[in-house]
Amino acid sequence: MAKLLRASSDGSAARRPPRALIAGAAGFIGSHLVDRLLIEGYEVIGMDDLITGRPCNLAHLQGHPRFSFVEHDIARPFTVDGPLDWVMHLASPASPPKYQQWPVQTLEANSFGTHHLLDLTRAKEATFLLASTSEVYGDPLHHPQQEEDWGNVNPNGPRSMYDEGKRYAEAATMTYHRHYGLPVRIVRIFNTYGPRMDLHDGRIVTNFIRQALSGEPLTIFGDGSQTRSLQYVSDLLDGIVRYMACDDCGPMNLGNPVERSVSSIAQMILHLTGSASPIVYRDLPQNDPRRRRPDISRARALLGWQPRIDAEEGLALTIAAAREAMMLPPEPFEAAVTPRVAQGA
Repeated sequence: MAKLLRASSDGSAARRPPRALIAGAAGFIGSHLVDRLLIEGYEVIGMDDLITGRPCNLAHLQGHPRFSFVEHDIARPFTVDGPLDWVMHLASPASPPKYQQWPVQTLEANSFGTHHLLDLTRAKEATFLLASTSEVYGDPLHHPQQEEDWGNVNPNGPRSMYDEGKRYAEAATMTYHRHYGLPVRIVRIFNTYGPRMDLHDGRIVTNFIRQALSGEPLTIFGDGSQTRSLQYVSDLLDGIVRYMACDDCGPMNLGNPVERSVSSIAQMILHLTGSASPIVYRDLPQNDPRRRRPDISRARALLGWQPRIDAEEGLALTIAAAREAMMLPPEPFEAAVTPRVAQGA
């Protein structure tokens, strides 16, 4: 495994574990990233305001000696004691029903929150990672999507709080890089799935799995010919870890280039669950992208990375986790890890 941390000139980094702040740590991807960095030997501070993040995603870390949790909204000022080597921004609602439920908070997380994290990165002389999204490409004019594409996004549409929020976060990140010389990484994440997803988050994989396991009709919006490229979460984490050891500021596509129609994904989930649920069709939402497929040439060349988990294996693991989650009692609201209160700046 590539070394993730460069030692400081006075050797202080060599005398302590590398230390990372992960904003959005109680989310699906954020919680998996916490686990991965702990395995890599990091001390991790997780931060989340829990509007879409879930305490159960971090419950297994209660009492871990190198993990602490802070309940805080990054759109509000805060400070962090001690050194940091990485500041990692994964804090934003990320599915259409969630960011449409929390539109102002989504905009604030990607604007004020991004600036607060960038300023913290500067103060700590750390490196910044922005988890951006394939949604910056909008309904793409070019296929597959390359990092050089500028995107085709409706700035006034029902998805704009997320699409344009992430585009702004990228602009802020690159401005700090160019103006202040801040070391940054921007990763554009394509459709990622796996255990710990909220089964009510409104994404196609979670919708189809929940409906299939409940015996409900699988709902396809549109005629099902629109495409998605599904990436299992462990592949994404491998890409992020490799990217942390790379000097390229990005943006960097991380996704699975195998393109599937929404109809074929529904059929695969019906097969893997053994469900007899019918499929029903509804109108396609406004500005829903018709095609998604990443060009990962850059990641292959610079990181030596490509996805390894095929859809059948990844979906089977996700379905098994969903079956278990659906048998549990409803999650209590209170945090499953003991939070600290963030210090106001």
